Amino acid sequence: MNKLRPVGVIGTGKYVPEKILTNKDLEAIVETSDEWIVSRTGIQERHIAAPDQATSDLAYEAAIKALKSAGMKAEDLDLIIIATVTPDMAFPSTACILQDKLGAKGAAAFDLSAACSGFVYGLATATSFIKTGIYNNALIIGVDCLSRITDYTDRNTCVLFGDGAGAVVIGEVPEGRGFQSFDLGAEGAGGGLLKLEAGGSRLPASADTIENKQHYIYMNGREVFKFAVRVMGTATVDVLEKAGLTKDDIDLFVPHQANIRIIQSAMQRLDLPEEKVVINVNKYANTSAASIPLALVEAAEEGRMKEGDRILMVGFGGGLTWGASVLVW
Repeated sequence: MNKLRPVGVIGTGKYVPEKILTNKDLEAIVETSDEWIVSRTGIQERHIAAPDQATSDLAYEAAIKALKSAGMKAEDLDLIIIATVTPDMAFPSTACILQDKLGAKGAAAFDLSAACSGFVYGLATATSFIKTGIYNNALIIGVDCLSRITDYTDRNTCVLFGDGAGAVVIGEVPEGRGFQSFDLGAEGAGGGLLKLEAGGSRLPASADTIENKQHYIYMNGREVFKFAVRVMGTATVDVLEKAGLTKDDIDLFVPHQANIRIIQSAMQRLDLPEEKVVINVNKYANTSAASIPLALVEAAEEGRMKEGDRILMVGFGGGLTWGASVLVW
């Protein structure tokens, strides 16, 4: 058997829409307050896609930057994976729409649905293709327009979500660098805790589903919070063990940006100081599949990672799912 190739990040890019929706703005829309939102979530503002922007448009902007960062042209791409729960449409896939926009005619393209864990799922999938020699490179984008499926009359959910896109190009890297381990998992029995109920084959769109607001995000916040705290810990332990590392080896922690209290709980469990943790939930809120790549790319842009640093990424989301990875930068 041929030796597996080391695979890592060779280009990064991100994009968030121009419009910002602050907590003060939400006070005028729904019964809530800036103090209440910040104290419970850490969120101060979120970016909202323009009426003429779809998920593929956000993905395109992030992709262009990632390709430039990697020194590649779109036609050089072998594979495009888009992790999203808000595709432009049921089909064709948003990845295929993006492939056409980019002019990446040689790339295979598909969407992946694992909610907030989707980006890590996408990384694991693409890494397997490249390690085994099926492809030489891949563009993975975590992107969501959650504003499109958010009920702005529901104060329990509308304060939590935003729109954005984060992209990486991955390919072969020098020995000793790149992705060291992955840990993916799911608890399908908890699927009802976080869902978009209508619009699929079970409940096609109808006057009743619209009236009952079943095309909006439903979340049992208390139970999802408990799940998140638990799996952030167990997934971290498992993925570090697979990489032959301990929590003391972590140089930078890039968690899913859903809630500051969940991040703080993980920090305490790992005994990590704040300077080793990427936190931008205050600026972007929960952007689902875009959350981890937005944080990763922002950290790279700010120079918070140097060659050889060990990066830990951990996410959780609807499904219920979780995904973790250790990356040597």
